[in-house]
Amino acid sequence: MSEPFATNVPGARSASAPSPESAAPTLRLAVIGAGPAGLALALLAARYLPQAQISLFDARPLERDVSGDPRTLALSLGSVQLLQRLNVWPAAQAQAIREVHVSQAPPTLNGPWFGASGEPQVRITAEEQSVPQLGAVLAYGQLVAPLQAAWQDASAREPRRLISRFGQPVAGIKQTAPDEVEVDAGIAEHFDLAIVAEGGVFADQARKSLSHNYRQNAWVGTVTLAPDSPVGVAVERFTRRGPLALLPLPDQRGQRRAALVWCQPQDEDEVAELSDAQRLAVLRHQLPEAVGPLLDISALKCFPLGLNAERTLVEGRRIRIGNAAQTLHPVAGQGLNLGLRDAFALVEALRREHEIDRALRRVEWQRAPDRWATIVTTDFLARTFAWRWPGLPAVRGLGLAALQAVPPLKRALAGQMMFGRR
Repeated sequence: MSEPFATNVPGARSASAPSPESAAPTLRLAVIGAGPAGLALALLAARYLPQAQISLFDARPLERDVSGDPRTLALSLGSVQLLQRLNVWPAAQAQAIREVHVSQAPPTLNGPWFGASGEPQVRITAEEQSVPQLGAVLAYGQLVAPLQAAWQDASAREPRRLISRFGQPVAGIKQTAPDEVEVDAGIAEHFDLAIVAEGGVFADQARKSLSHNYRQNAWVGTVTLAPDSPVGVAVERFTRRGPLALLPLPDQRGQRRAALVWCQPQDEDEVAELSDAQRLAVLRHQLPEAVGPLLDISALKCFPLGLNAERTLVEGRRIRIGNAAQTLHPVAGQGLNLGLRDAFALVEALRREHEIDRALRRVEWQRAPDRWATIVTTDFLARTFAWRWPGLPAVRGLGLAALQAVPPLKRALAGQMMFGRR
């Protein structure tokens, strides 16, 4: 996804050059869900599919302010580049990731051959990959707000082609003919294709074809770092009880901060019973010394974790993208990035193929390697934290050490992290 659509392709237009309102649409799209993936897809389709009439549905009323939603999003470099090309990337509100540091807490292998820390670790830097950044971190609301504003601007320019349906929850979608799908949002309407981008969290979702409860909780919040802590470093720590991640956030009121994702087994989860001071003490003990001291911690929220995925993206004239297709463990931080790559691939296929069904087959085939590599890898890592096999930490440590020691392996990991499997 590092090379989005060319601007000189036939039929492509700039965001400020609307297609004629009098032109009859030859493609009717329903986009269901105005989160980041749905909005990005709607904007891509508006720009690169001038023959399409696009209706964007969401249960959320338009007047509801989403800009203050503090949930943290980790975006890959490919996702950042896509949003930059749509002119919606809020660079001032995002913190660039300059380095990713993955390590394993004791008990594990250790020794001087692992470097200064004496522990197995992988360090990937933007500098060694010759890119300006590996990705970025920002709040959910700070991304959705500019995406929504861009969509509303485009809709105001072409109100008959780009239709906002906020405040209209979709009650059902069904195939009514081989080449038509019905969307029920109070009044049944017919479209050539319905794109489902409504996600949600694992605990609130209906179970899909592949579902597994990891019996783990994710405790999420923010921590305040020391003023001299390294800037732009994302840390993932494999502990005996589960992965622990710190994602760098923009400074706030002069304070250096990081988003915390702290995974615990539900059967042994004692985080709820700890005071803030005790939580800080545990985190300081588990994180590597390179993070520096933690000064403060916010209130934490708890989310159950699981895998919930469809075997296929396409079902008739309905296609799912992002969390509507797969909800993953946060150990790899790839949920939204998969959704944006899904959106990119779908619009590209619709632009290139004259037949919708052929375009959908192209998307299913094209997205399968990236999608299944991410699902399988994430699922495997998540399950290993529930295993208590003797020697498992040593095996995981050897894997980290091999990635650090073999440059081609590390480059492959960095490429997957930044752009997905291509």
